[in-house]
Amino acid sequence: MNRDITGKTIVITGASSGAGRAAAVELAASRPSLVLAGRNTVSLEEVAEECREFGADVLVVPTDVTDAAAMKKLAATAHDWGLGIDVWINNAGVLAAGDFDETPLEVHNQVVATNLLGYMSGVHAVLPYFKQQRHGIIINNISIGGYLPVPYGAGYTASKFGLRGFSEALKGELSPWPEIYVCDLFPHFLNTPGILHAGNYTGKVLKPAPPVQDPVKVARSIAALIRDPKSASYTLPSLIFKAAHTVFPGLTTKITGMVIRKYFSLAEPIARTNGNLFNTVDYGMSTKGVFPAAGTINKARRKATAMGFLAGFAIGIYLLSKGSSK
Repeated sequence: MNRDITGKTIVITGASSGAGRAAAVELAASRPSLVLAGRNTVSLEEVAEECREFGADVLVVPTDVTDAAAMKKLAATAHDWGLGIDVWINNAGVLAAGDFDETPLEVHNQVVATNLLGYMSGVHAVLPYFKQQRHGIIINNISIGGYLPVPYGAGYTASKFGLRGFSEALKGELSPWPEIYVCDLFPHFLNTPGILHAGNYTGKVLKPAPPVQDPVKVARSIAALIRDPKSASYTLPSLIFKAAHTVFPGLTTKITGMVIRKYFSLAEPIARTNGNLFNTVDYGMSTKGVFPAAGTINKARRKATAMGFLAGFAIGIYLLSKGSSK
C-alpha cells in the first residue's frame, strides 16, 4: 500500500517545535493541507510559512491539548477547512524530571493531562469524523517511554504507559472499521528542544541519553505511516530497550535508575523550573535541540558510542541478573 499524501488534510499537534515541526516540514513537500496546532502562535506561524514555501496549504489553530473543548474546536475547524480530515497526528508532549515526592503533584498531573489525556481528547474529537467518512489515520507519537520506565520521570512514565494501553485498546475497538488505522510510533531519545523545555526539579542540567535520534527521522517515519499504515513503528534502539525490559523488567529499571543517578552526580547545577508545563516558552522552538546531531559527529564514532551504550546496558543487565534477584 502506498497512499498519496498530496491533498490530504493532516492535523499535527505540538507542531511548533521538535518532531511536530519536523513532521510538518517533511509532509509539506508532498503538498497536503496541514493544520498546525500548538500553544506558541508565533512559532506556529513561522512553521506555516516554511511549509507554504513547499506548496502546502496551511491553517494555524492555536490549541492547548489539555483543553478538551479546544480539541473539539480544532477538529471541527480542520474538518470544515479541509472538507474532511484524513490524518490526525497526536504529537504534543511535555516532560518533568525529579524525585517523585519532591516534584509538585500538579506537575505530575499536568504531564499526564498533556501526554495522555491530550491524546485521548484528540482521538475523541476526530473519531466521529473518521467514522462518518469511514476512513482515517491516527498516529500516536508515544516514544520508547511507553515500554521503558524512566526513574525520576514517574509522571512521564505513567503517561506513556497509559498512552500505549489506550492505543492498544482503541485498536481492538476499531477492528470493525478496516479503513480507520491507529499507528503507534516508538522513537528512542530525541535531539529536540523538548528536554530544554522540561519541568526540571532535579537541580541539574538535563541531557538526552545516547543514542540520540534526529527528529527528522521521526518525521520520515510519520510520513511512512501515512503512506502505509502499520500498527507500530520502532527504531532499532527502541526494540533493544523494549526487549531488555520485557526479559529483565526489574533489572532494566534498576540499571536505568543507576545510570541516571550517576549522571546527576556529575551534571552541572541549574535552577529548578516549570519549563513549558503550564505556559509556552519563547526559546528553543526549532526542530532540533542543542545536542550533537547527525552530521556534526563522525558517523563511525556516533555508531560506536551508541552501540557501546547499548552493549554496556545489556552487559549490566546480565551481570546484575547473575548477582541479584531484587
